[in-house]
Amino acid sequence: MSNFLGIATVTAALGQILSEALVPDVDDAKVTTFRPDTNGNMPTTGVNIFLYQVTPNAAWQNADLPTRRANGDLVQRPRAALDLHYLLTFYGDEGKLVPQRVLGSVVRTLHAQPILTRDLIRKTIAKNEFDFLVTSNLADSIELVKFTPLPLSLEDLSKLWSVYFQTPYSLSVAYQATVVLIESEDSTHAALPVRARNIYVAPFRQPLIENVRAADGAPTIVSTSTLVIAGKRLRGDATQVLISGIDATAGIQSLTDSEIRLTQPVGLRAGVQGLQVIQPRLMGTPPVAHVGVASNLAAFVLHPTINKKVDNSPDVTVALPNVTVKLSPPVSRSQDVRLLLNEFNGARAYSFDAAPHNADTDPEVTDTLVFAVAGVEPGDYLARVQVNGAESPLELSTDANDPVYVGPRVTI
Repeated sequence: MSNFLGIATVTAALGQILSEALVPDVDDAKVTTFRPDTNGNMPTTGVNIFLYQVTPNAAWQNADLPTRRANGDLVQRPRAALDLHYLLTFYGDEGKLVPQRVLGSVVRTLHAQPILTRDLIRKTIAKNEFDFLVTSNLADSIELVKFTPLPLSLEDLSKLWSVYFQTPYSLSVAYQATVVLIESEDSTHAALPVRARNIYVAPFRQPLIENVRAADGAPTIVSTSTLVIAGKRLRGDATQVLISGIDATAGIQSLTDSEIRLTQPVGLRAGVQGLQVIQPRLMGTPPVAHVGVASNLAAFVLHPTINKKVDNSPDVTVALPNVTVKLSPPVSRSQDVRLLLNEFNGARAYSFDAAPHNADTDPEVTDTLVFAVAGVEPGDYLARVQVNGAESPLELSTDANDPVYVGPRVTI
């Protein structure tokens, strides 16, 4: 790449090309590099080179991106890619057609030698009159600068010359020099070389969950249920299961392409749960899990259960006006809990909210809920607890012909 002297070096080298061509073609011809309206500096005979416009090069404009890492470290030096637009103006005795002869010599030269060679650039900056370009490194750039004539219309030329105040038009043509790469001299932070390369080809094989159920065939899923995840493409190089953001992978009992059986992880609360199967990609040496593909999000309801005592009776304590119930899984403060009572062999039904939590004394999570019961007729009742809309299941009698609800049964 080139440093900041690249643009000036192109102009100086272009002048050298034209100067060497004009000397044998036109007597006393000179090459200058002034603004066309500069009084007294235009050559009597010869050509003036003026850089009138600089534009970004479309092909190279973003080739250096990205230049920095996320932490701001410089990955590679920023590089500006530029096209230079030159106006070549010709002077001399019009009666002897000198401007046209100079024009012919210039056009022939740039058509025959449209590229700035590295040797020419080095010879140019070695001359005494260009001692200010001695540190230019344009000759080492990966791209050689090429000159191309620009087909400016009469209107374009008119607009271009109108910026030169009270300067009469002279015979002129325009050329474009492309591409000049100007690079920063900032120090970069190079990464260590790669010791080995691994190539992986993996089809996009997304797992699909069709349903989640209890392994024992029960219609409700409770905290003690073994889960069965049914679907397609469930087995991957590595398979993970997330339930409501909790990693349940350690509880996997069996794994096939169409079914996963697993024990529920600790920490789930009653209510609606979201379950997802994740299949990371194993890459690297040694293999390390990377982000892979994830299944659809399947939902299931985790129902609470009323615990049982040693004698298999429900763990419910009635000490009016309070009824204390022990639940699985434990309940957090933020969950909505309600006690539902239905009269055994009767039509009466009651609903009571759990006593409000005391933020200073009550724990964040508890398995013991207290309900203030009032206005309940004495008798036997079927008890259910509703947590975030999920109800604890009732027990059925063993009569296969006509099963009825028989528990949990409490006496008020």
